[in-house]
Amino acid sequence: MSASFLQKMPRATLARLQVANPDILRFFCQSKKRVYHFQELARTLRERREEWDTGPRMTTEALISLLTASGELRRVIIEPGKRHPRGTSFTRYVWGAASPEEIALSLRKGSYLSHGSAAAAHGLCGDAPRRVIYVNQEQSPKEPGDGGTITQDGIDRAFRGKQRQSTFIYECEGVEIVVLNGKHTAALEVSADPAVTRLERTLIDIAVRPSYAGGVDEVLAAYRAAAGKAMAARLLSTLRKLNYLYPYHQAVGFYMERAGFPSAQSLRMKEPGIKWDFYLAHNIKDRAYCSGWRIYYPKSWQPL
Repeated sequence: MSASFLQKMPRATLARLQVANPDILRFFCQSKKRVYHFQELARTLRERREEWDTGPRMTTEALISLLTASGELRRVIIEPGKRHPRGTSFTRYVWGAASPEEIALSLRKGSYLSHGSAAAAHGLCGDAPRRVIYVNQEQSPKEPGDGGTITQDGIDRAFRGKQRQSTFIYECEGVEIVVLNGKHTAALEVSADPAVTRLERTLIDIAVRPSYAGGVDEVLAAYRAAAGKAMAARLLSTLRKLNYLYPYHQAVGFYMERAGFPSAQSLRMKEPGIKWDFYLAHNIKDRAYCSGWRIYYPKSWQPL
């Protein structure tokens, strides 16, 4: 949209729009929301048409033109990423200085920052700018089942290959956005504002899917940054509520021990039992074995 759109409007509508201008701009300046869908702008106009005295012929396109010409609105395109070019582009309207994370969260209703992006939000990744943003939109609830069963052969076979990766990848203004479709948890341990997994849930998520946090070395660095901040009781409680089939508590406890958590905290992760040989990540080519946690980890890591 451009100022030329405004010039084509009927004079009476344009006059009303110009009179309403300060009230409209004040509304968007005072709103905490920074990223809008077209439909959200249309709904805002419907709800505030009388308050703004815009008249019945005022359109959403005219509102966008006004905000673009005399405010701080800009149009951004979220496009399918180069790694997975098939897909649909999305248009968003950004008011003022919205962060890349805010734009990413606008892709899916009810989504939240997770994995590497949540770790960054909690200050666990240093100050380097993140060029990949992970947002999680949970799957719909499923009928409760028996939870399945595992065997040692099944664990070995599952972790021998590469971990599955999301193909819902987009790009916007030089940032890659990866949309995850995680298991339904009813937003367990997710804060509302900003929408991001809390510290302990984040530590669990990156242990479960280290590839979404830069790999096991980055995950260990995040655990080191979290030592003294994360609560073992909440970690264990959240793990139990997530109810994973695989024994990820062994990976979490191993990371905690390696990262320098007090032994009383890391040992709490043994409470569910150490029953299986497990893996810190999928497809570890050259590995060592920790008998205390019964877990395979990269051989390049120094022994404890």
